[in-house]
Amino acid sequence: MKTKTFALGGIHLNKHKISARIGIEELDLPDVVYIPVKQHIGAPAKIVVKSGDKVKVGTLLAEADGKVSARVVSSISGEVCKIEEINNGQGYLETVITIKREGDEFEDNMDMSDKIISEISDNRDELLEAIKNAGIVGMGGAGFPTPIKSEIPEGKKADTLIINGIECEPYLTADCRLMEEKSEQIVIGARILNKILGIQNAIIAIDENKRRSIARLRHITKEYVGVNVQPCKSIYPQGGEKQLINAITGREVPSGKLPIDVNCVVQNVATVYAVYEAVQKHIPLFRRVLTVSGNIDWNPCNYLVRIGTPISFILEKNKIQMDKVGKVLIGGPMMGQAISSLDAPVTKTTSGITVFSEQTSRKPETTACIRCGKCVDSCPMGLMPLNIRQAVENNDLNEMKKLHIQDCILCGCCSYICPAKIPLLDYCKIGKYELTKQSKKA
Repeated sequence: MKTKTFALGGIHLNKHKISARIGIEELDLPDVVYIPVKQHIGAPAKIVVKSGDKVKVGTLLAEADGKVSARVVSSISGEVCKIEEINNGQGYLETVITIKREGDEFEDNMDMSDKIISEISDNRDELLEAIKNAGIVGMGGAGFPTPIKSEIPEGKKADTLIINGIECEPYLTADCRLMEEKSEQIVIGARILNKILGIQNAIIAIDENKRRSIARLRHITKEYVGVNVQPCKSIYPQGGEKQLINAITGREVPSGKLPIDVNCVVQNVATVYAVYEAVQKHIPLFRRVLTVSGNIDWNPCNYLVRIGTPISFILEKNKIQMDKVGKVLIGGPMMGQAISSLDAPVTKTTSGITVFSEQTSRKPETTACIRCGKCVDSCPMGLMPLNIRQAVENNDLNEMKKLHIQDCILCGCCSYICPAKIPLLDYCKIGKYELTKQSKKA
């Protein structure tokens, strides 16, 4: 099958997928977990437990508060120690439920066996309710509550479900391992979402370099109607939502619009696996697969980790020599966020932990712009990063709007390709923040 790709920009990266052949390993349980009540876009969940309460794995800790919100459940069994605001490691405070582990007991209705269940209920409302109760959100990084994406707004329609298995960020391989080790469950999860959307057209998009995943999923999809596999060219940011829609369907999501405006729904492959577990096995989202990798001399891995596990616990288990570490990122090197505290917990959207040496973490020296135009050529949204930089430096909000800065997907192509090492991505972040702040005041 011919590979597909998007129309504008993009760059070729060294993928550093050094953990791609390393199987998923279940990480030891920490003694304490820190579970944020806001691990999603929208309103924080409303806490329903108090200090001193005993909980099991899967016990409800916080209920969705409003339409755009998501449930939070306990990832370990034990006692709720305290509920407080802590530094999330990325510069702001968030409300966290701290639980001290006592054994490892699960709620009775959770089917933790390895048995694959392929028969799907025909009751759409029942399927949606199971996803809501499980607290599932977009696990590729955005954290948008999955039930909202699965309920088509009045006046809209969906004809294509795209399962995002691209994983174009360097170093990260968690989705790759899921597609190899949980292939059939992912296909069944896609069929569940097909039923909810009322369509028979799920397409699993995979980077052409993931040959083993492609072969495995193609073999499985022969047995399931309505799910197909589409290899895509290995170019960054192929996994961007708008870029992927363009690659798979040829459609372009207009400025300020959403995928549903071009009749598409996009879900990350890890999200789809979580949908399978929620609907078929009654397992809420209390754990996830993530990659631990980087450029320090140690063993990279793919772990199945309980939500709320401190990053420090994971790095200690990996025996990383912290004196050699210069930067720790949540996510990959292109779009990941550096953390200031290793006590920051794993959340539903933590796809990886990338560790870099002190030497490679130093900021490169910036020189004068030579107006080469590489930032414009590489931008997958067709923007002009250099002009955006000038508008941000001048704090010209009207000019930022004219330059469509809000369409920026913060992929970092412009900064990566710039020969002058100008941090163009930082200017885009600042500009988007200033415009958002202005809109909230209006």
